[in-house]
Amino acid sequence: MRFRFLLLIGAASMAAAQTAPIVQPSHGAQAPSPLPQVVPVIRFEDASDKAGINFTHSFGSRQMGSLLEDTGAGCVWLDYNNSGLESLYVLNGRPLDDSMHPFPLKVKPATPPHNHLYRNNGDGTFTDVTESAGLDPDMYGMAVTAADFDNDGFVDLLVTGYGKTILYHNDGNGHFTDVTKKAGIKVDGWAISSTWLDYDKDGCVDLFVGRYVKFDPTYRAFYAPTNYPGPLDYEGDTNRLYHNNCDGTFTDVTDKSGIGAYVGRTMGVTAADFDNDGWDDIYVSNDRTENFLFHNKHDGTFEEVGSETSTAYGQNGESTSSMGPVFADLEGRGWLDLWVTDGRYNRLLHNTGKMSFEDLGAENGVSQANAQYASWGTGIYDFDNDGQLDILIFHGALVHLIPQEHTLFRGLGNGKFADVSREAGPVLSVRTTARGACFADYENNGKVDAYVVNLGSKGTLLRNVSTNTGHWLAIKLKGSSTGKTGTGSNRDGIGARVEVFAAGKRQTAERVAGSGYLSQNDERLHFGLGTAKTVDKLIVHWPSGRDQTLENLTVDRVLTVEEPK
Repeated sequence: MRFRFLLLIGAASMAAAQTAPIVQPSHGAQAPSPLPQVVPVIRFEDASDKAGINFTHSFGSRQMGSLLEDTGAGCVWLDYNNSGLESLYVLNGRPLDDSMHPFPLKVKPATPPHNHLYRNNGDGTFTDVTESAGLDPDMYGMAVTAADFDNDGFVDLLVTGYGKTILYHNDGNGHFTDVTKKAGIKVDGWAISSTWLDYDKDGCVDLFVGRYVKFDPTYRAFYAPTNYPGPLDYEGDTNRLYHNNCDGTFTDVTDKSGIGAYVGRTMGVTAADFDNDGWDDIYVSNDRTENFLFHNKHDGTFEEVGSETSTAYGQNGESTSSMGPVFADLEGRGWLDLWVTDGRYNRLLHNTGKMSFEDLGAENGVSQANAQYASWGTGIYDFDNDGQLDILIFHGALVHLIPQEHTLFRGLGNGKFADVSREAGPVLSVRTTARGACFADYENNGKVDAYVVNLGSKGTLLRNVSTNTGHWLAIKLKGSSTGKTGTGSNRDGIGARVEVFAAGKRQTAERVAGSGYLSQNDERLHFGLGTAKTVDKLIVHWPSGRDQTLENLTVDRVLTVEEPK
């Protein structure tokens, strides 16, 4: 806590320097000493009402009384109509049969709560187009990810929940069609977070679906102060892996790949190339069970290396309540580090580059500052475009619906951070019961915004209104695959590694599909550039193995990069 106090003093000093008056020298007078460098200030405001996003999450009962109701839901930003604007799709729970809820609703709503698709109007507002889009399924929704699984140029959706998983094909006219059965996707039980990756690099994205526990709503044996049975009161479950056949169908390769040998209690899932071998790996955050890191063996199989890489357990060697994992290059070294939110101590895992990670959360104060919270949705972005990645975390207590404030760490470089939570706008001090969160620059102004789903209450759109921000560049990738095996990278460029060189600095990011808790972010890779007015060089390492280099790029724009055919 002493370290955190010093960081807060430093942040306050920087803010004071920013507001210092500028004194112009009089004629003949000696010029004053150089003024301190202007420091960006990260700030957010609640833009939910202004934007027309009036979404309220439901867990389906009078009061929360089960693990199912406590888990919450997520969201995704996606450009479903190829307008160049990010729209928002948010998941919801709903009342199930009365036998499913310890405290069922006495009066059922005339219109059951459901998922919502909000189309971006391009002027800071959104229109609810759920009905016309066909995206209001009869299900208890949990998580969502997006990818163009058939490489037709329109992004599709995978929606998971309790007892049902739906694959939606984007018809290209604003409407989605349920193709789950046709595609061969069959996920039993309680499906939760998922991710897309081209694990065999054939140009078509494959699908990994996490499953939580074998939930039994009739089981009511529990210790009264805990309110209801927890995750360890139910059996864990296996996750599922589906290989994309590049013809609109999938094959279940769970057992063949080695994934099916591991039973866990999945909460969050993400996929990226952590060891820089050119092949995407899969990280699974488990609840009260050791976490899994599935290393891609390049032959269609995976080996679980969580223990060997020090990514399986918490800081004290325990199985924690891990929630939302994010891969990001926090130190500009070209290696992806791993950030994982948790029910207690969040973990900031430094990638050593030697098939192992070191937990730096306690060393730099990030873990201690959040130990009083239960942390869920999270995102790592350069919110002030100063060239350093920042971390935003949303909190909400377990079990008892106790709201909590939220946390923002401003990046200082070299993996160090300052807690600027209370200076970042009143919206972060409003206490909510947060769960899933997704991030995007929905105004295309170079400032990354966020949306958070709050359990059993209204969600929040956090608009980035930071001041003195630097230059930026956002990269939208288009792979050249047409759906036939081996003809290029998948259309979304999922798994592509992008390096940006500007002002003597290198930044690295990978295009992922599924990050944080139950959610997925803007498909465009965002780079803050500080004072750099030009990007000297940009290199895209495509999943197909092609490397593409662009030079002398102008900044402050969204740049579309298409893979050479």
